[in-house]
Amino acid sequence: MPVMTELAVPLLAKRDQLIDLLGSYESCAVAMSAGVDSTVVAKAAQLALGDRAVAVTGSSASLAEGELDEARRLAELIGIRHLVIDTSEFSNPDYRRNAPDRCFHCKTELYTQLTGLAARLGVAVIVNGANVDDIGDYRPGMQAAANHEVRSPLVECGFTKSDVRQLAAHWELPIWDKPASPCLSSRIAYGEEATPERVAMVDRAEQYLRQLGLRECRVRYHRGDLARIEAPVAALAQLADPAVRAGLTAELHRLGFKFVTLDLDGFQSGSLNRLVPLELLKPNA
Repeated sequence: MPVMTELAVPLLAKRDQLIDLLGSYESCAVAMSAGVDSTVVAKAAQLALGDRAVAVTGSSASLAEGELDEARRLAELIGIRHLVIDTSEFSNPDYRRNAPDRCFHCKTELYTQLTGLAARLGVAVIVNGANVDDIGDYRPGMQAAANHEVRSPLVECGFTKSDVRQLAAHWELPIWDKPASPCLSSRIAYGEEATPERVAMVDRAEQYLRQLGLRECRVRYHRGDLARIEAPVAALAQLADPAVRAGLTAELHRLGFKFVTLDLDGFQSGSLNRLVPLELLKPNA
């Protein structure tokens, strides 16, 4: 648990602006994963709206093991009402074909379900945890949010990822320094079909790496059941140690990977976006 930290005046102003913005809604539903961004929004929504705020977590095969339980624990810690909905993105052929717009179809499924839920609950506004640093990256899910009139209060109040982490530490949220953990389908190389079986292979492989002490890591699935492991450069020697390497390759072969590789460039969040055509990488494209 972090020790409460003091916030600089500009960030205090952003915090107050965030709470005021959420408080201006009659009620809201927060699309909440177990990540730091949406957890901070959920905390702010609870402070602003109390029982008129609800956190909603989408559950499917693309959610890493343990994330749903952590979302439940965080919601309980915050004191916000929490609902879980099952999403069915894998039943959508456009999602499974895993083109660069895969996230659009995933978020469309989530926000469609949230819109229906909000209507049944009488909730006025749906919000997500996007921050301003997300705007400059390739994020087709942002278009899905716009299509469903989902608000991004962190963006509206000018929060960077660093701001979010500082506020999470100030509020003593235990995931303030948690590494980003996008959905498991993001590990599948574009053009390779996204299936529950493949994301399960990736999930179990990354769990094994975390058991070796790695906090930030990715196992990327490439054609031919090839695993490309991304780990911090400082950890490459550890993974290449003969004893560690033997156990690691044995485990990944057991999980179904035919080939196991170690990326010498190290861990790079969003590295598969290098395969996206340049015109798609333009902000808001």
